[in-house]
Amino acid sequence: MPTKITNPHSICILRLSAIGDVCHAVATVQAIQTRWPEANITWVIGKVEAMLLTNLENVEFVIFDKKAGLKAYRELYTHLKARKFDLLLHMQVALRASLATLCIRATEKWGFDKSRAKEGQWLFTNHQIAPQEQPHVADGFWGFAQAIGVSAELKPVWHMPLNEEDQVWCMQQTGSKSYIVISPAASKEQRNWLPNRYAAIADYAHAQGLQVVLSGGPTEMEKQLSNKIINACNAPIIDLIGKTSLPQLLALLQNAKLVLAPDSGPAHMATTVNTPVIGLYAHSNPKRTGPYHSQETTVSVYEELLVKQTGKSIGENPWGKRIKGENLMELISVESVVAMFDKILSHKN
Repeated sequence: MPTKITNPHSICILRLSAIGDVCHAVATVQAIQTRWPEANITWVIGKVEAMLLTNLENVEFVIFDKKAGLKAYRELYTHLKARKFDLLLHMQVALRASLATLCIRATEKWGFDKSRAKEGQWLFTNHQIAPQEQPHVADGFWGFAQAIGVSAELKPVWHMPLNEEDQVWCMQQTGSKSYIVISPAASKEQRNWLPNRYAAIADYAHAQGLQVVLSGGPTEMEKQLSNKIINACNAPIIDLIGKTSLPQLLALLQNAKLVLAPDSGPAHMATTVNTPVIGLYAHSNPKRTGPYHSQETTVSVYEELLVKQTGKSIGENPWGKRIKGENLMELISVESVVAMFDKILSHKN
């Protein structure tokens, strides 16, 4: 095994996707920048994810468009073939990402410990970070920072890139009145809460004197979900579904009183700008993938479903085990979400 480099001058980060995971990785990258301010940081990242971080300071982004197939690998190799990094931090276990490491020359290639290095990731690295006991995804990435010399006493902190233009846009959409954001859609429809229940929370927020903003992407599923919520509401809704860039969405989330969302990128985007989140979880473990700073306001039926389906506790199951089944989000009640809503607002007040 090569000697560990203690004063790196060039560091390559490999984390392609998704939005939530890229958000988690930002804290690690910024901690490394603070530890070694003179080091050059290059981040190999997905095309969409790069749009969110376009203004991140002192980071060179190299786009890897997974939809391009073999062309993406050829372009990555061509772009980096003349360079050799001191360190490569391989922070994605998918085989697609591991194959990308073959296009990146580095003295040290760090990956997860063997128990977490799924899909043969360990075959593509020559150093492994320390094992962790049931970590949150953000803490898993933080292990890379600690492995290469960032103080173990520190915890993840985010400083997201926000510019004045996006802040002005946000003010134009929402005015001066306080608001909440409902980002109702996850990547898979079965992880979405029910439209009439989102509408009930919108009506409740309106009764508390708050505006309600719907946010999300331009997919047909998200548009249909938005329409169902609006039709079930008595409260007026500012509908921004499919109408924001990722930096605009980040500004929108930053200025909200709270965000209501299932397991999705916007929940983690909100976390990075210190906005409290009510996360809605049934299919995945919120202690692993929930909003990092909002664990106490997450509404989850995951653990009870896990015990029901497997007969084992959360500690006896694989940490990343997912719950399968239809209509599981129906088990999350309006009352439980209202309780978290009140908890957040009373704390803020």
